[in-house]
Amino acid sequence: MDKSVEQRDAISITGLRYYGYTGYLAEERMLGQWFEVDLTLWVDLLAVGNSDHLEDTLDYRQLVERVRHQIETAKFNTMEHLATQIARSILQCKQAQKIRVRLTKVSAPIPDFSGKISVEITRTPSDFVNS
Repeated sequence: MDKSVEQRDAISITGLRYYGYTGYLAEERMLGQWFEVDLTLWVDLLAVGNSDHLEDTLDYRQLVERVRHQIETAKFNTMEHLATQIARSILQCKQAQKIRVRLTKVSAPIPDFSGKISVEITRTPSDFVNS
């Protein structure tokens, strides 16, 4: 994609919910907890809009599977690292130009806290060139 072209097309996938084992406390990595993910992917949808062919866009099923796999198999200390690994995995799809990952810990193990904790990152493929 020409960097001078504004990224105007996006695909959003929201409400993905999986049980995973990421967290600072050993109990979080052993017992697990629920995570929710919302994705926004910037892609060029002009070709698929004209062709109506799946190969001209991202296959949503593959994206959902990548998120599920990362959450269910990873045992990281931080949500930030898990969100980054989700972004890295999805940006391996050649059509993905940029991604925003919002990762939410549904029930954070914090005394007297009933809210949710979220991290949100935005990445491009160039963020992972040398990593």
